[in-house]
Amino acid sequence: MASNDIGDWYRGIPQITRYWFTGSVVVPIVARVGLLNPMWLILTFQHFIYKFQIWRPLTAALYYPISGPKGFHYLMNLYFLYSYSTRLETGVFDGRPADYLFMLLFNWICLVIVGLVADVMILMDPLVLSVLYVWCQLNKDTIVQFWFGTRFKAMYLPWVLFAFNLIIGSGGMMELFGIVVGHLYFFLMFKYPQDFGGVRLLSVPNFLYKYFPNRRGGVAGFGMAPASRRQPGNDGGGRHNWGQGNPLGND
Repeated sequence: MASNDIGDWYRGIPQITRYWFTGSVVVPIVARVGLLNPMWLILTFQHFIYKFQIWRPLTAALYYPISGPKGFHYLMNLYFLYSYSTRLETGVFDGRPADYLFMLLFNWICLVIVGLVADVMILMDPLVLSVLYVWCQLNKDTIVQFWFGTRFKAMYLPWVLFAFNLIIGSGGMMELFGIVVGHLYFFLMFKYPQDFGGVRLLSVPNFLYKYFPNRRGGVAGFGMAPASRRQPGNDGGGRHNWGQGNPLGND
């Protein structure tokens, strides 16, 4: 029964999120058991540019060390990935997998550039944060709950995570990179054309629609306004709860 429940849950994950989630589980585990050398999975300028090891940008987005103290942070990344990617793909991108995949590709490419310039070898943290940031901007007035029962609007969540990791984590730079890239996508795709009347600078390539066609009557393109301009109750309801029952210091 339990295996059937897990199978049903896994098959119920939206298409693009399922691919991303699966890769983010398989690649770290394969590296952990020694089937792949982690040094072959991280992003380095020399190996990617001069040795043409073209797989590194992809594996750097999927790999994360899961041994020792980083294991708990990895599990939190998986939670954020599953939760916020699912909410985006079944919310504003519902029925439009090509549009959602384009957002992931745009954020990923930007982070690869940042990684090559700033010597960031693992991209899972900022990529997950960039997706979380987009959801928070589209649902900025939704109330989220942080640890210790603190509540605030979703628009502040990325900055709370940044401050949290700045104080007790690895300095917060990965979160800051994710916030910057997520804001770049949100500004170019939503804010600039809709709020400022500018031209749409980003558009989904047609070949993505060929392989990931719209479903359930979804409309191509990004015509939906941010959540603050839509009627309350869209895209997951008025409250989102994470971290409840997991006080700080308990792994």
